[in-house]
Amino acid sequence: MGLKSKLSAQIEVKAKNDVFHDVFRHKPHHLSTMCPVQAQGFECLEGDLGTVGSKICWKYTHDGKQKISKQIFEVIDEEKKILTVREYEGDIVKEYENWKVSLHVDGEGEKDLVTWTMEYERPNNNVPELTSLLQFFIDMTNAIDDHHVKARDV
Repeated sequence: MGLKSKLSAQIEVKAKNDVFHDVFRHKPHHLSTMCPVQAQGFECLEGDLGTVGSKICWKYTHDGKQKISKQIFEVIDEEKKILTVREYEGDIVKEYENWKVSLHVDGEGEKDLVTWTMEYERPNNNVPELTSLLQFFIDMTNAIDDHHVKARDV
């Protein structure tokens, strides 16, 4: 068993927070248009998209390198607006065990918030924390937000 890690970031967004839950659950194939710097491709590999147990594949760019992530939906809570996926094959699990990420969209008073939480295990202290991947999720969230705000303002 490795060293357990948990990283989280909360981003205030201008677009209605339901947009994020809907995009990641039902329309992830649109992400390459909304945030082309981060996401270049998406495919549903197995099951019905946006359902627990369905398998998906992302093609993305992280730290200047093309990468792939095959994931399975583990949690979908429509009421609480939470999605959790676990990578079962891809670039992250080559170095990190039990990697999963949760997306939670919520309102706090007048604010709409998107929270990303990554959990994983590092094999030892020589393997760095995934802070640059957390920044990737922050940048992707900001790009999606900008896309929807521009569309709304047109």
